Amino acid sequence: MTTARVSTTPVSTTPAATGSGAGPEELSVWPASTAEPRPGDLTVGGVALSEVAGRFGTPVYVLDEAEVRRRCRTYRDVFPEAEVHYAAKAFLCRAMARWMDEEGLGLDVCSAGELELAVAAGFPADRIVLHGNAKTPHDLKKALWYGVGRIVIDSPSEIARLAAAVGPDGHQKVMVRVVPGISAGGHEKIRTGTEDQKFGLSLSDGYAQHAIARILDQPQLELTGLHCHLGSQITEIKPFLSAVRRMVGLMARLHEQHGLVLPELDLGGGHGVAYRPGEPVLDLTRLARRVRAELADACAAARLPVPRLIIEPGRAIAGPSGIALYHVVSVKRTGGRTFVAVDGGMSDNPRPALYGVRYAPRLVGRAGSATRTPMTVVGRHCEAGDVVAADVPLPADVRVGDLLAVPVAGAYHLSMASGYNLVGRPPVAAVRDGRARLLVRRESMEDIRSRDVGL
Repeated sequence: MTTARVSTTPVSTTPAATGSGAGPEELSVWPASTAEPRPGDLTVGGVALSEVAGRFGTPVYVLDEAEVRRRCRTYRDVFPEAEVHYAAKAFLCRAMARWMDEEGLGLDVCSAGELELAVAAGFPADRIVLHGNAKTPHDLKKALWYGVGRIVIDSPSEIARLAAAVGPDGHQKVMVRVVPGISAGGHEKIRTGTEDQKFGLSLSDGYAQHAIARILDQPQLELTGLHCHLGSQITEIKPFLSAVRRMVGLMARLHEQHGLVLPELDLGGGHGVAYRPGEPVLDLTRLARRVRAELADACAAARLPVPRLIIEPGRAIAGPSGIALYHVVSVKRTGGRTFVAVDGGMSDNPRPALYGVRYAPRLVGRAGSATRTPMTVVGRHCEAGDVVAADVPLPADVRVGDLLAVPVAGAYHLSMASGYNLVGRPPVAAVRDGRARLLVRRESMEDIRSRDVGL
């Protein structure tokens, strides 16, 4: 039996080129419960992936509940002094909200829809933070109705709108999202700490300071702290340390100008994970130690008390906890390449087309031949860019009906899924202690027809 352990430190191994079994390095990006009792027959959470596919059909997402909880506890352990909020945009369902509550995490939401689903699952509204660069009146109304803990102000126009919605006798805690002018993240489309993108208020041009002054003139709004988010898939610690210095610098200026001492500092999330063996990941233990020291030093130099730290992991909790399962529907050799087409694709995972993300799918359910050959796994949709994984080593005898598993599929898959070609969005099944249960059912044709009211 081979068991994978997910490390919080970068790894430098690469997948084996031959052999039907999975070595420890090949399973390094899989949930910690992953095992191979027989060559090619993987189990996660004590459940064979082939069993999950047979029971729920494909495509299907498999979420390892124990892995989700383990990653939550890792964050609580390495950041014991901080508030840890799960970024719901990565993936949210009622069970996920319940797990976050039970593990003591807060929740970040970006819409009234995410908020209402979380509250419906019993998540305490006062531990929810509302984000978003373009919050609608409906978003703000629902946030106030449910009593969210904080609302992160992202633009000057939100200040007056929110103050009016709160009313003269009301009260709402708010933060201000600051753009610190730091470039970090795995792709230009997910870098949010620079000046040339839509989020936040700039530190360099004074817009952040101006917005804060306006908030201080609204007695019904209580400014509790500053917020920043540098981007996603960050695997280096240095950008976070730079953000600490710049945010504390702003706190020092606010103290000089307004006598203001802010009790909270939110450094966002964006903690990078490995999608394939050998890729770097963010070392959480080292990050926590370095950020804690940098924050203490910066505050001491500014003669400010150390604010309570808030962090917002999403992908780093959900991503490596999930697997996507597909059945092979065709194998075609053309133009010198082998294309393996599966029964899903960009409607359930648009990330390869959006960001060029690369995955490491593998054959499960049988061992396959020892010889591996480069193949491109493609989806079923009418787009040339519908590629699940390009030029990945798979057993040379891959055939129609085989089951392929794609690890690190728990974040930004179903949450970004679309209705393209009307194939319906996949279900989500949770596995734990040898049992599988359905969390989110498959979207049916009846679901799709019921929304079409044109006749």
